Amino acid sequence: MSENAYKLNIDDIRRFLPHRAPFLYVDRILEIHPQGDLNDMAPEKMVGVRVVGIKNVSYNEPFFQGHFPSFSILPGVVILETMAQVSCFSLYPYMCRNIDRLSRDFQCIMVGVDGVRFRRPVVPGDTLRVETVVTKCRGRLWGFRCEATVDGQKVAEADILANLIANGGDSK
Repeated sequence: MSENAYKLNIDDIRRFLPHRAPFLYVDRILEIHPQGDLNDMAPEKMVGVRVVGIKNVSYNEPFFQGHFPSFSILPGVVILETMAQVSCFSLYPYMCRNIDRLSRDFQCIMVGVDGVRFRRPVVPGDTLRVETVVTKCRGRLWGFRCEATVDGQKVAEADILANLIANGGDSK
């Protein structure tokens, strides 16, 4: 499968991620750049996988009623969760041949966030573009470097740690 095949719409996203409204924050995956053999999920081969996704920011989202009524800005925790959700798609090229079973059997759970910086507010009408890169993969522990931009300007960055676990709670 070529890299150009990894343009995912909301139906593809919903098939892969367990999140649903109002907690699904990815509207589209624009690019996924896998590494090496797609049949080889050895952890050391995952470093470098890059994903680009977007979230369209709309005033109709429920948190804008209180954050903040006179100056609506996207909450930082929503930006971080969007980064985490986009990061999950690093696995997609390796799982897409059996997506229904694999996405049902595994979850990617955020376990840490470091180096968070918010550079400028994100407001309704903006398109948040999130780019993530796998920086480390040791067994079930994955690290991601994430950057969010609006109109080419960096608005946030973070390093996220996640644990890939089998449903049923096996997180060792």
